[in-house]
Amino acid sequence: MNKQILVVEDEESLRYLLKVNLMAAGFSVLEAGDTFQALQKIQQYHPDLILLDWMLPNEDGLTLLRKIHLCPQTSAIPVIMLTAKSTDDDIVLGLEMGARDYITKPFSNKILIARIKVLLREQADEPQEKIIHYRELTLFTEQYRVLIGKEELPLTQSEFDILALLCMRPGHVYTRNQIIARTKGEYHPVTDRSIDSQIANLRRKLGPLGPCLETIRSIGYRMRLEENTSIK
Repeated sequence: MNKQILVVEDEESLRYLLKVNLMAAGFSVLEAGDTFQALQKIQQYHPDLILLDWMLPNEDGLTLLRKIHLCPQTSAIPVIMLTAKSTDDDIVLGLEMGARDYITKPFSNKILIARIKVLLREQADEPQEKIIHYRELTLFTEQYRVLIGKEELPLTQSEFDILALLCMRPGHVYTRNQIIARTKGEYHPVTDRSIDSQIANLRRKLGPLGPCLETIRSIGYRMRLEENTSIK
């Protein structure tokens, strides 16, 4: 799965430039023009890294940074401040508030991409594999392996990504667009029909567990909520 970066920037032209350069470097990109949009994207997609401007509408970037840093579900997401505020006091404050790096505008795209890769590499060096249990299913997220009982289930990477997404939050309904954005990136050219086809393949491969992958008419898909689901 491509690493997903959320760009929080109210200047549309700069946001577009960042998106183009990040996608050229192989990243998936989410966008937000203010902190309210950013919080929705963070809660919905849990991006791998956030590029955060300081001066934003409705709330400033430091307020959002504080919320990210204090929330157990998001505190591990690395944040790079990307801002025109460039005094030593500004930089110290941003880092003390929880930013992992601080880059001032104007900036070099090459240096920005390099720093992003360094932070993501540091994250990857930490043990992060999740083992997801759902009824008889066991999913190993870093190995892309799925077991039904002791038998390995042959899935494509796309099928695995969709199944892992749904099994991490049983009972939660994901729209087709949300599934595409979380597994492929917000701008990946995947159609609703492709998602429907992969869901059908998953149901077939899951066998007796296939009916647990439920269609919610006119909305999307979910895994039926089970009490013995866990993530380690």
